[in-house]
Amino acid sequence: MSHVLVTGSAGVIGQAAIRALIAAGHTVRGFDLRPTPNLSDSHTGSVSDAEAIDRAVAGPPSVDAIIHLGAVTDDADFMSQILPNNIIGVFNVMEAARKHNVQRVVLASSGQVVSGLRWREIKDRDITAADGVAPTNYYAVSKAFAENLGFMYAHRHKMIVIAGRFGWLPRHAAGAADLAARPRAWDVYLSHDDAGRFFVRCLAADVTGFHAFFVVSRRTVNRYGQDLEAPRKVLGYEPQDVFPQGLPFEFKLPDAAKT
Repeated sequence: MSHVLVTGSAGVIGQAAIRALIAAGHTVRGFDLRPTPNLSDSHTGSVSDAEAIDRAVAGPPSVDAIIHLGAVTDDADFMSQILPNNIIGVFNVMEAARKHNVQRVVLASSGQVVSGLRWREIKDRDITAADGVAPTNYYAVSKAFAENLGFMYAHRHKMIVIAGRFGWLPRHAAGAADLAARPRAWDVYLSHDDAGRFFVRCLAADVTGFHAFFVVSRRTVNRYGQDLEAPRKVLGYEPQDVFPQGLPFEFKLPDAAKT
């Protein structure tokens, strides 16, 4: 069992991580711009503040692992939003991990890092992490940067770094309704519960070095061609939910969407 720091702990995916980690027996410390609900050990601050991140990692006690979720969650102005939160922020986290000898870090990436690949031309196989990245907005560029930075730290400092290329995780009922209106996007649905299962497996799996995985929930049709076997084989991640299962709020799939 680990003592885990979760950045972005007051956010929707942060709360999903905390619930799953505590249920699995881990001790969790939070870090966010605002106090973290349902967690006694939490720090407040910005990921762009290197000293605040360092204090959260150092403790006492120091943490054994970091799940870094604190970031701007979609495309935004580069200089005022993406740069301080998604670029400087991930650097601060990785530097604090190196300084305090944290050997396992999980980074939040996104399926958007491959949004520019020519999906329709790749018809005979799934897209894998080996195909590289092709970001089409500033947010995706920041996530590609996070993956490359994670690789460098894993290589140079012998750390375990896992980047999860997360799918579409609805943050509220309106977001779920938006997804419901786009049946082709159901293949990249990620439930809150399955996100939690992924984080638990990231801490438990016997791995070394750097890994990047696509992370979505269970589905019956693979329209998008993402490699879903790698997280199963390497981490033992087994998603359980099909849209709209695994949401922590009430949402009923409209009859029109079911067809």
